[in-house]
Amino acid sequence: MKYSIIGFGNIGKALATAFTRKGIEVSVATTRDPESFASDAAAIGPGIVPKTLAEAVKADIIFLAVRFESHQDVAKALPTWQGKTIVDVTNAYGVPLEKLDGLPSSAFVAKSFVGANVVKGFNHLIAATLSADPAVSGGHRVVFLSSDEEDAVAPVADLAKRLGFAPVELGKFDEGGALVHAHDDIWGRLIFQDLYKKEQ
Repeated sequence: MKYSIIGFGNIGKALATAFTRKGIEVSVATTRDPESFASDAAAIGPGIVPKTLAEAVKADIIFLAVRFESHQDVAKALPTWQGKTIVDVTNAYGVPLEKLDGLPSSAFVAKSFVGANVVKGFNHLIAATLSADPAVSGGHRVVFLSSDEEDAVAPVADLAKRLGFAPVELGKFDEGGALVHAHDDIWGRLIFQDLYKKEQ
């Protein structure tokens, strides 16, 4: 299984930090030349591999960590996303609901990534919290996962556990997933909630 992070701003770097903490290799890419952010990647760890967008989208699980407005540009990198899982880490705060066709933002994102399994996840924490060690006080920091595809969440949940997080499944985008979606000036009720799950 190969992993990549598209977007290397604060959230992308926080995700890369989580990967390097566990010694899991991950590719990172932006729309820029990899050499332009190679030093930032090296500063995080040796397993953070700068690649072109065209190379990074060959991964099996791809974290979409760009600005929400940029997701359609990323989607153009492949004619079909069949067999791939997109973890939507974007937030559509400030985007009017009518521009989302009345859909939860991840359902709107899924329309661009034709054929992919889209999972909302890792989006409710600020970068500083996301990059911190998720093992705290005898428990693990929670990440919420949601998808309209029944079998899509399991591999992302497994990866979240490998990264040291405690995945909590919320169901479909318009059900429990609504708690981690944003639009207009509305944040989902679980966004910014830093919660822990105690080890059993």
